[in-house]
Amino acid sequence: MSVTLFLSEQMTYIDVILPLPLKATFTYAVHEEMAQRVKRGCRVVVPFGKTKHYTAIVDRIHHETPEGYEVKYVFALLEEQPAVLPGQLKLWDWMADYYMCARGDVYNAAVPAGLKLDFKPKVETHVRLTEAYRTEEALQGLLDAMKRAVKQQELLLTYLHLSAFFEGGPREVSKQDLLTHGHASAEVFNALVKRGVLETYFFVVSRLGDESSQVRELKPLNVHQQKALDEIHQCFENQSVCLLYGVTSSGKTEIYTHLIEETIQQGKQVLYLLPEIALTTQITERLKRVFGGKLGIYHSKFSDAERVEIWNKQLSDEPYQIILGARSSVFLPYQQLGLVIVDEEHESSYKQQDPAPRYHARNTALMLAAIGGAKTLLGTATPSVESWYNATEAGKYGLVELKERYQEIQLPEILPVDIKELRRKKMMHGHFSPILKEKMEEALHRGEQIILFQNRRGFAPLVECHDCGWVPRCVHCDVSLTYHKYTHQLVCHYCGYSVTVPQVCPECGSRDLRDRGFGTEKVEDEIKEMFPQARVARMDLDTTRSKTAYEKMIRDFERQRTDILIGTQMVSKGLDFDHVRLVGILNADTMLNYPDFRAYERAYQLMAQVAGRAGRKGERGMVILQTGHVDYPIIRQVMNNDFEAMVRTQLAERQMCHFPPFYRLVYIYIKHRDRELAENMTAVLAAQLVKVFGQERVNGPMQPAVSRVHSLHIGMIMLKIENNASMAQARQLLLQMQQQMLQDARFKTLQLYYDVDPV
Repeated sequence: MSVTLFLSEQMTYIDVILPLPLKATFTYAVHEEMAQRVKRGCRVVVPFGKTKHYTAIVDRIHHETPEGYEVKYVFALLEEQPAVLPGQLKLWDWMADYYMCARGDVYNAAVPAGLKLDFKPKVETHVRLTEAYRTEEALQGLLDAMKRAVKQQELLLTYLHLSAFFEGGPREVSKQDLLTHGHASAEVFNALVKRGVLETYFFVVSRLGDESSQVRELKPLNVHQQKALDEIHQCFENQSVCLLYGVTSSGKTEIYTHLIEETIQQGKQVLYLLPEIALTTQITERLKRVFGGKLGIYHSKFSDAERVEIWNKQLSDEPYQIILGARSSVFLPYQQLGLVIVDEEHESSYKQQDPAPRYHARNTALMLAAIGGAKTLLGTATPSVESWYNATEAGKYGLVELKERYQEIQLPEILPVDIKELRRKKMMHGHFSPILKEKMEEALHRGEQIILFQNRRGFAPLVECHDCGWVPRCVHCDVSLTYHKYTHQLVCHYCGYSVTVPQVCPECGSRDLRDRGFGTEKVEDEIKEMFPQARVARMDLDTTRSKTAYEKMIRDFERQRTDILIGTQMVSKGLDFDHVRLVGILNADTMLNYPDFRAYERAYQLMAQVAGRAGRKGERGMVILQTGHVDYPIIRQVMNNDFEAMVRTQLAERQMCHFPPFYRLVYIYIKHRDRELAENMTAVLAAQLVKVFGQERVNGPMQPAVSRVHSLHIGMIMLKIENNASMAQARQLLLQMQQQMLQDARFKTLQLYYDVDPV
């Protein structure tokens, strides 16, 4: 028997990744005919369990016969070309390992749901002439013969016009368009079909819309932008990652655009990441003007079918050269990735919280670029402390600074207002200081626009009984309910539980229920009372749940159909409006009074970013910063735009307290419906961790700020690992301890998971 014959008779097996929270791959046998066609990254349908079938991704093809169990056969091969590229599988492996989750979790997050099934393309019924009438002579004879069938003749002429038959067509014509433009009934159309003149067929159409658009030339860079671009090029000669630290309104997007043009001219692709879907609306329009149909958009507000089409297009011979999107766009297939841009790199929105994988899109994008041999540009006006450290002290990144605003407009004037003193003197108008109210009146009189920032949505953070102090709380979570006046509901912002506001206190029967604190909804109410003629919009999670809601709100504000925009941190993230001269930060203290080691950094970033929305074109802008602590150093740092002073303070504190960027953090969470059991396991695990890692590296057991969510009690342990220690070894030790603990019958029903590099 020859070697060739021997190999042909070997059984072929595949190891697959299932879309389930399972760490292992599973082995299946492949029939001989399929074995010739299956490739790594292809989708296959496999049986799992007694009755279920799943769409799995082929990870490995081999001839190693599994032992100890009967191997099932693959049910179907869904395509012969891989749906997931080798670079993507490499990224999945890294994410599962680094973020300590199952590969099935990564698969679930990465791949649109439509690709986990046999995806059906969108089809329309289209119309064409039958073969007998595709010449001008035959048509002329037909039209002469139809003089008495006037409606049929008119509909046929409409088809000839829409299809451009006499202008070198035919163009595609849908049945719906034909009936609409021809003002005809289905009966008239059916008569033409029965007569053998027209016929219908199914035509696959794109859900992505018309990609054609008129493009313009790139805007030339000013001298400061050109200098920054040259420095980025120099940086990329020696390093793969560069941090662009540019003040607000310095024209970072124009620099990005020039880099994108250079990259696609080299035949490579670009990934442009944004932290919020709201930002894609403005930047899409700017990039479309330059790149037209070369640009694709990808984020979670798109339907699953649209996301599948983009995925498939990226696998085709004509992929988008530029992808603009939120964090999920790191998962798309890239065939020739040359550049990754992470705009507003400091944003915590890049971190996925739940479910697993709890990944950071910025850090994942860095790995994606490394796998593809691409360069990465991190851009922001307020760098994260970690990125600044990596660029200035660790030497991991290059650093380019751009400190001049576009057209050399001055940064806005920031006026701090002591609201604690004003309240003592009874000079506050609701939540508005006299100077803020005065400046708003002046801005509205001049036809200028205003942004008001309050980092809480809802009407009031809580409702309280004035007599006994009772506060309504969520029945599933350990938090008070937020009052939403518009719906007259008390809502949990963790699990979504809601209840109508009670008429009387259930504890003492009092009717004196009062709201405490204020959110964006309450600000909106007060503004409408103070300025009844002003056109007001509110941008928060409650008002922007759909893709179109974002777009309409931003478009209306751009076109000056809105005078005052009230918002949460959404309004701080890179939005660019020409006519905003005044920004009001209504209560800076809510950002500072937060139990987190990043609170100071985040407060600076939020205030500096929202301040940067003022005075981006023309005259210098003004920011009224209301706080009860005008003497805090951070207020002075924001006023002076002194990022470096802020970061120096933070680095010193974090080094002393063993926090990032000097240490890596892993949060370990334990959840269970039984509070005592959750606390018991957290204590046992913390004791084991101390034995292995040492007391100085383990903080806990502790309760998180919210210790019960969705009726599950939560225990938490914080593990700190030095930068020069092996994270791979630390992860291995953690997983070993987890396996040992779950062998204890008491703990088998507990949920245990990890949050690596929490934000």
